[in-house]
Amino acid sequence: MMDTLAPFVGLIGLIGFAGLAGIRQPVDKSRPGSGIRLLGLFGLVGLVGFWIPGAGAIGASGALGLWNHQNPKLAFWGKLGWMSIAGLPYLARHLLT
Repeated sequence: MMDTLAPFVGLIGLIGFAGLAGIRQPVDKSRPGSGIRLLGLFGLVGLVGFWIPGAGAIGASGALGLWNHQNPKLAFWGKLGWMSIAGLPYLARHLLT
């Protein structure tokens, strides 16, 4: 079942590209949530999706860089960054076998 869903779960990682919007419109430094925004760096782990099917979903954490953004539309993309959890079982299965 996991192998069947892997290609589709890996596509979730594309959400991480939304985090690039933070370059043009950065989050106001006075807004809380800087610790969660740092988790956006884990979006780079999504690159393992080229070698581990399904693990590319971890790349969605790149959108966490928009966490608590002052623009509600960008803040929504930041919340979608938590979908990166879908790639963890694929990474764990690969590392434990």
